[in-house]
Amino acid sequence: MIKVLVAGFRGSMGQKAIKMIEKNDEFQLVGVYDPKAEDLSPKSHNLPDDVHVYNNFDQINGKDIDVWVDFTVPKAAYPNTKFALENGIHPVIGTSGLSDDQLSELQKIAEDQDVSGIIAPNFGISAVLLMKFAKEAAQYFTDAEIIEMHHQDKKDAPSGTAINTAKLISAGRKEQPKPVKTEETLKGARGAEYDGVPIHAVRLPGYVAHEQVLFGGDGEALTIRQDSFDRDSFMNGLKVAIQKVDDVNGLVVGLENIL
Repeated sequence: MIKVLVAGFRGSMGQKAIKMIEKNDEFQLVGVYDPKAEDLSPKSHNLPDDVHVYNNFDQINGKDIDVWVDFTVPKAAYPNTKFALENGIHPVIGTSGLSDDQLSELQKIAEDQDVSGIIAPNFGISAVLLMKFAKEAAQYFTDAEIIEMHHQDKKDAPSGTAINTAKLISAGRKEQPKPVKTEETLKGARGAEYDGVPIHAVRLPGYVAHEQVLFGGDGEALTIRQDSFDRDSFMNGLKVAIQKVDDVNGLVVGLENIL
C-alpha cells in the first residue's frame, strides 16, 4: 500500500487526484495539505475520518507518507518539493513554474537525501509523446516555434510543458536555427523565447491544455499537436507516476522517464 498526501487538494486537479487515489486499491490517502485551510476537520472537506488535514509543515511526519502529490501554484511548488525531499517523501509534482536554478537545487537535495521524485510538466500521455516526437523532429528541422493554449485561470505562462518541449527541441538539434530578421511593431509579438525556441502562450475560457509545435524547413513544414479536453485524462499518468516514483534515480523531469 502506497501512502499518499495531496497538496493543493482543494483545486480541480487536487480533487481529481483524491478521487483517483481513493478508487485505487494500491494507494491510501493519508493526508492533504493546504496552508490556507482553516478548518482541519476532514469532514468539512468531504474526506474520510482517517485522512489528516494539514496547513503547516510542522504538523507532518514524513515517516507516515510515501508520496507527496503536488497540484498547487508555482510559488508553493518549490518549498513543498524541498520539504518532501528533506523528509524522505517521494515528490510527484504536477505544478509547473519551477526555475532552472530551483530545479538544480532540488535535484541536489534529492541526491544528498537519496530520495527519488518526478516533476511532470504534464501527466497527459499525448503531451509526453508530443515532447518525445518534437525532440526527434528537431534533428531534421532546427527551426521551430511552440504555441500552447490553456484555460484563463492557469497561473504561469508559458506552461511547464512548453518550456520542457523547448528544452528537448534544443537538445535534439544538430544545428542552430536560422536567424529571424523580423522586427516587432508591437512588443511581445514574437512571444517569449527559450534557447532559440519562441513560445506563444494563449489563455482563453473553454480550453483545458493544448500544445502545438511548428517546424519549418526548405519547402516543407511539420506540425505536431496534442489536446487534453478533460482533466481526467491526466489521472492515468499520475497513477503511473505514483506507482513508479520509487524506481527512478534522483529527481527527474518528465513522465517519459517512467513510461
